[in-house]
Order: sequence, then C-alpha cells, then structure tokens
Amino acid sequence: MTENASEVDAGRNVTGRVGGVIVTHGQLASEFLAAAEMIVGAVKHIAAVSIGWHDDVESARGEIERAISRVSEGRGVLILTDMFGGTPTNITSMFLAEGEVEVVTGVNLPMVIKLASQIEPESLTEVARRVRDLGREGIYLAGDLLAPQKKS
Repeated sequence: MTENASEVDAGRNVTGRVGGVIVTHGQLASEFLAAAEMIVGAVKHIAAVSIGWHDDVESARGEIERAISRVSEGRGVLILTDMFGGTPTNITSMFLAEGEVEVVTGVNLPMVIKLASQIEPESLTEVARRVRDLGREGIYLAGDLLAPQKKS
C-alpha cells in the first residue's frame, strides 16, 4: 500500500518536494549536479557536498548539516552518496532519521535526474525507493544491448 505523502508526516506542516544532498569523494557531487542541471534546468532543492582528502570529519559533517537545512522543504531530505562504506556514507549515516533523512549509496546520473524532476508529492521513503530503483535500472552492459543478434 502506498502511503499518501501528506498523511505520512502527520502533525507537521508539509509542503514542497523531498530535498536532496549529493555527498561524494572529490568534486563528483558538484559534477553530478551540474550534469543534471544541463538536462533538467536549474535545481534549487538539491545541494552538492564534496569531501576532499584533507577535509576533517567535523567540518564535512557541518557542511552536510548546512546543506540539509538549505534544501529541506518539509518532506525530508534524501542524501545520495558515491559508495557504501566510504567516508561520505559514514558521515551522512549520522543524519539518518525516519521520515526526515534517508541515505542511498551508489549515486549515478539517472538517480540525480529523478530526484531533480519530482512532480508528484511523495514521502521521503517513496522517493528514496524510486531513486534507488531507477539507479539500478540505469545500469546496462551496452554490448548485450547493441551487439547484433546471433542466429541459432
């Protein structure tokens, strides 16, 4: 059963979309956001946080916390990280809160575009699952799809 996004957040004034924060090693987060904006136009409800080799955990945590506050529109914030077990995921996992913050690992461009182009109001959980599923569905072995069919 799909929950109505406005019912999920009973007791809270809920408007807007699910916000997003992309958190990655190096400049990958900024580049994912820039690429998505080339396709869908300007995106105000997603922020990018890049964690460098020399960044300490506390300053990265503070930057992520500020990004979450900037993009929150009342429906929660979905954080997309580059890989499970990496520093970005380890830090962002500190922010996990049911209905407020969720983390999906293995970010790719289809995931960012999906998050950027939300139309229907959905709960954070619904958006997180759709983004995760689209990320998985966007991975192909091109040779399997484009190679000429072999005759039996």
